[in-house]
Amino acid sequence: MADEIELTDEMRAAIGRESPPWTYEVTTTSVRAFARGVGYTDPVYYDVAAAQRAGYRHLPAPPTYLGTPVFIPGRSHDIFSVPTEGQPSVKHGLKGLLDGGTETEYFGDICAGDTLTVVSRLENLEVRDSKALGKMLITTQRTTYTNQDGKIVAVQTGQAIHY
Repeated sequence: MADEIELTDEMRAAIGRESPPWTYEVTTTSVRAFARGVGYTDPVYYDVAAAQRAGYRHLPAPPTYLGTPVFIPGRSHDIFSVPTEGQPSVKHGLKGLLDGGTETEYFGDICAGDTLTVVSRLENLEVRDSKALGKMLITTQRTTYTNQDGKIVAVQTGQAIHY
């Protein structure tokens, strides 16, 4: 539990920093596996003909599935495949971490066969008090997903609570 945390000039300078672009792929196998893993039974996630009859180009990505980051040894997280270099972050010294929630706004369909370019940006830092946790640092990150045609198809805004 933190008694004190203050936003330093160095921390504030990180606001607005963006990650380098990273490629995420949406494949038929990943769409089917995700849909199956979360219990979706709608045939549009499994059968290309059913998806096309429903108006999709190919199998649509289920809600909250935004592709799989391309794994590059030495540049990707060994478990999650996400990039490890150039990610916007702040040095704060706090040990505890909670998920503060994520919102996804969609601007277009994401379908099997799409290749997405993903960029994350540190949007905000805020210090708040908590009776249970003491001082908390809340970081807000915005991640933009752009398809192979240059169209933004989704934006995620997530918060992390450091204490």
